Formats: sequence, C-alpha cells, structure tokens
Amino acid sequence: MSKILIVEDDRTTAMGIEYSLQSEGYSVVTATNCRSAFKEINNNRFSLILLDLNLPDGSGYEVCKKVRENSDTPVIFLTAVDEETNVVMGLDLGADDYITKPFRLRELLSRIKAILRRSQRGIENNIKINDVVIRADEGRVFKGATEIFLTALEYRLLLTMFSNKNKIFTRENLLASIWDVAGNYVNDNTLTVYIKRLREKIEDNPHNPQIIKTVRGMGYRVN
Repeated sequence: MSKILIVEDDRTTAMGIEYSLQSEGYSVVTATNCRSAFKEINNNRFSLILLDLNLPDGSGYEVCKKVRENSDTPVIFLTAVDEETNVVMGLDLGADDYITKPFRLRELLSRIKAILRRSQRGIENNIKINDVVIRADEGRVFKGATEIFLTALEYRLLLTMFSNKNKIFTRENLLASIWDVAGNYVNDNTLTVYIKRLREKIEDNPHNPQIIKTVRGMGYRVN
C-alpha cells in the first residue's frame, strides 16, 4: 500500500484530500507545519508527499530541500500562487509536479497515480544487491559510483540472476538463459569462466563471494 504524506495547514483542505486518498486505498499521514513534516519524514518512509507552499512556520521549499537530502520520494507542490517564478523554484528544488489551488480532487488523484506509476517503474528498472546496481532500462551496471563494463553474455547472466534473488539456478538453467545471446555456443566450461569473471568484477573479494554464492551440488544463488 502506498503511503502519502500531506503537508497542509488548512485543515479543511487537508481533510478533503485525506478522505479522497483513503477512499482510493492509500495510507495517509497529515502534517500541518514544517516542524511536524520534518518529524514525519524522519520517522516514516513515504511513497509520495503533497506539500503546501505556504506553511505557518516556514515554506514548503524548506521541506522539499529536506526530502531531497536523503531520498527521491516524489513531491507535488500545492500552491495558491500561480506565478511562474514560484513554480520554477519548486521544480528546480526537485519537485515532480505542482497543482494550483483551488483544484479538483479527481485531477489531483490522477496526477498522484501517474507519478506513482513512473516512480514504480524506476524502482523496477534499478535492481540493486549490496552496492551493485543494474540499470536495466539503460543496460548499465554500477558498483558504487563506478560503472562496470560487461560483455553481452556477462550482462545477460547477471541480469538473469539479479532478477531472481534467492532462487537457486542450476547450471542448466543458466546455460538456457544465456544460450547463444552473442551468437556463440555456450557450454558448461564457458559458464564457469563467466561466473568467475562476474565475481571478479562485482565482488569485494572474489575468492569469498557474498553476492553470487555457490550452492554445493545444485548451482548458484544471488543473495
């Protein structure tokens, strides 16, 4: 269930949004000022934040900055000020969208759903284990901040295993998954070489692998 934080000092507006979101199946938390918003952000993980621009003890800009220090949580600004400078400033701080008051709740719900869909696709496209990340939509692999360069077969093998965490792959399973991807015959000995090369590229200690583990008598598993 997606969890949404509403930061809005107008209680009538906040209650209307909260009721609509709960009716759509979302879990909702409401904060009425910067102080309570900071507390909720520190103590919870949210799928999306609806953020009023004008708050009694500060600005929604401050809250957005705080969010962006530690996460990519989607942010939608709620603003009564339909001025280009305010909109641009919010987007420059990392907001994903804005909606001007007064707004129709159905329009707000539509925007929330669209952003959550994009956010979810981003999560699926980035497969992470320890400090190794596969950016599947880009076909790139990183260890920390450093890009790892893989051959087509190495990449296909790693993507197959990372996409099925904790599953035990027999050698036959893996051979079938990478068969002829580069136009070459792949045999059991070749697979051993590719596993060794992958470990050398992604493991901190290839001789004591913590990501691609050997399951004796069965095959391999990614933890």
